Amino acid sequence: MTDEPGRAREGGFSVMGVVNVTPDSFSDGGRFLDAGAAIAHGCRLAQEGADILDVGGESTRPGAEPVSEREELRRVVPVLDGLAASTGATLSIDTSKVGVARAAIDVGATLVNDVTAFRGEPGLAGLAAEHGVRCCLMHMLGEPRTMQDAPRYDDVVSDVKAFLEERMAFAIAEGVSEERVLLDPGIGFGKTLEHNLELLRRLDELVAIGRPVVVGTSRKQFLGAITGREVDERLPGTIATNVLALERGATVFRVHEVASVRDALQVALATVRPRWSETTTT
Repeated sequence: MTDEPGRAREGGFSVMGVVNVTPDSFSDGGRFLDAGAAIAHGCRLAQEGADILDVGGESTRPGAEPVSEREELRRVVPVLDGLAASTGATLSIDTSKVGVARAAIDVGATLVNDVTAFRGEPGLAGLAAEHGVRCCLMHMLGEPRTMQDAPRYDDVVSDVKAFLEERMAFAIAEGVSEERVLLDPGIGFGKTLEHNLELLRRLDELVAIGRPVVVGTSRKQFLGAITGREVDERLPGTIATNVLALERGATVFRVHEVASVRDALQVALATVRPRWSETTTT
């Protein structure tokens, strides 16, 4: 567990393990829909070194249909409750709904990961401020059902940066402390292959905003477009993009395969940051 996402004790990164409690995730849809299976999966990720467990009950894959608040609560609350009792990891709730976030916080979540950056339900900012929890604000063009319909930008990096700065300003105006804000450029959310690569290439421009940058490239379609690999064969591509993102200043990495990515990041960190010191593994 880390004291602050993005400020890992190992010297500069946190790994966020994905716990999808959905039937239709692009990566592992249905495998962890049962609460017991999801809790066991989250515990495995924590044992592999996940600093954060990101629990979501509504798929945000391209074309995904919305889920009712009642159904989302049914999916995620028992899982968060079980993980709170079983792991020492920071618990994150991947939601854009105030009601779901409130219930998640009540059972131990201390990070709200909102793919709409408080646009879906603006009251979520006030809830985060009221409870003093951290929040991750992500860029997405449109909504999951439409985000990949010919996305266009004047300059994708400049446009995403302006969006993140504006949403962070909104959150702060609603009472969220700036030091509790994380920013996510939303790789794959309303972006073409070229947009995704440009964001990774110029990620340092987003890091310059001054808040921890979250990168979520794990298993995504653009990796398959480059390599020709299927979803469950994209770990090497995932590792490559995360190492590149680390070098450019990202500090939080949202992934499905925690142990492999953590090992790669540790080696990369030892190389690019000379003050890294060896950690003791027990």
